[in-house]
Amino acid sequence: MHARIVRELGLRIVSGELAPGDKLPAEATLCAAYEVSRPVLREAIRVLSAKGLVVSRQRTGVVVRAQSEWHLLDPDVLYWFIEAQPATTFVETLFTVRRIIEPAAAALAARSASDAEIARIAEAYAGMEAATTPEELLEPDVAFHRRIAEASGNPLLAYIGTMLSHALRESIKLSSKMPDTHALSLPRHKAILTALQVRDPLAARQATLVQLEETSDDISHVLGGERPPT
Repeated sequence: MHARIVRELGLRIVSGELAPGDKLPAEATLCAAYEVSRPVLREAIRVLSAKGLVVSRQRTGVVVRAQSEWHLLDPDVLYWFIEAQPATTFVETLFTVRRIIEPAAAALAARSASDAEIARIAEAYAGMEAATTPEELLEPDVAFHRRIAEASGNPLLAYIGTMLSHALRESIKLSSKMPDTHALSLPRHKAILTALQVRDPLAARQATLVQLEETSDDISHVLGGERPPT
């Protein structure tokens, strides 16, 4: 029940049904609606508060916080965001972030990654090559990008790469609906890997940008709309 309350209220907040500044229903109302005790409800509210979604105020009650204060990299909040948003909005948001983060991470990895870290990225690429279905391609593709972030030598970038993995996974699922997704994806990732192996930061940055732009085009085609803005 605790998890259900957190998920349902979290989705209502992230979807905009409960807007920033809105008060959650009174404690007694929520307890009756979910058929739970006050301690169970209060624990659920503490979890939502820890995720940045609400704040408890004396004499006011529990209030929804502004979106800028949400912990969007929290796996639950990110999952609710993906569920609540139209696919085009999710893609635009994700690719804006990816264009900022991934080229820089690749350039840093080309400059400072250890041989072992480059080998782990190559291992993920080999997994992509060996895949025979979009489903088999998914996890090696996610690992490829995560390992580049880890190889950047920047702990915060590595953390962001890990936190974005769920959103990246959903993005890859969308792009894999393109015909010949395997044939399209491999050369793009191979170009990134080659730049990393020859320790060329500029080439790694550029290859990553190209991969993102072309993947963005693929997803736009799948969704039948305009490509996400650059």
